This record gives sequence, structure tokens and C-alpha cells, in this order.
Amino acid sequence: MEYDIAPFSRQCAQSGRELRPGDCYYSVVVDQPGGWKRLDYGEEAWTGPPSDCVAWWKSRIEPETAARRRWAPNDVLLQFFDRWADQPDQADIRYLLALLLVRRRVMKIEDEKEDAAGRKTTVFYCPRRDQSYELPAVLPSETRAAEIQEQLAALLQ
Repeated sequence: MEYDIAPFSRQCAQSGRELRPGDCYYSVVVDQPGGWKRLDYGEEAWTGPPSDCVAWWKSRIEPETAARRRWAPNDVLLQFFDRWADQPDQADIRYLLALLLVRRRVMKIEDEKEDAAGRKTTVFYCPRRDQSYELPAVLPSETRAAEIQEQLAALLQ
């Protein structure tokens, strides 16, 4: 599935304030009659995701003085993705790496499932390999997400 979602607007949807380097902000995707719509909110205007929200995330605009991270090539990311396949303790990092590969258009989200116990899985498809991967949708805590970001940055830069 391909989704046409607008890029980061750099403007708070609530206040109209320009979002600047160093600012934290929240982005949401809502389903509207005309299609998907992305809205960005400054941290001070955020009151939680709207009821018609399909997805939301928190991010920060990098300061202009910060060196831009250079991530590893897609083939290297795929190698780490494969390496963690048999490591259940790395399920969260593997899931986030798959999402990064979706962002890079190396993989696509093919399906999302939920079993009788309420456990969610996401099916990712890699056209480059003509292979599908079914991964548990493991969303880490905020603390663990920061740890994963540092671990990936150390491995992949």
C-alpha cells in the first residue's frame, strides 16, 4: 500500500507558530474524506492525539549546529535486520528497523493482524528480496526507544 502523506510542515496546526530547530513537536495522521492528512503540533499545544487519529509520533527538529547523521546503506540495514531474526530479545529493535526500512522505501507494510490474545503483528514486504516478514508489533517504552536510537546510531553511522 502506498500512502500520500504531506511532509513535515514546520508550523503548529494549533497556534500557527513556526517550529524551530531544537523544538519538540508531535505529528498526527488523521483520516479525512479527502484522504490522509498530517498535522504537526508544537509541544506546548499538544493535548494528546485526536479521536480520528490513525497514527501519531513525537519528534524533535535537530539544531542547525548538530552534525547530520549519516545512516548506513540499505544493504547494511537489511543485514542487521537478518542478524536479529533469531534473537527474541531484539524484537523491538528489529521492528523499528523494519519501520525505518519502510521509511526508506526498501520495505512496505503489507498487512497488520491481531490474534485472539490481542497480540499485534505487522507483515512487511521487501520487493528487493521478494520476501515477506511477519513481525510482532513491539513498541518500546520511551526509555527503551532512546536506548535503541543510541544503539542503532552506534552501529549504523
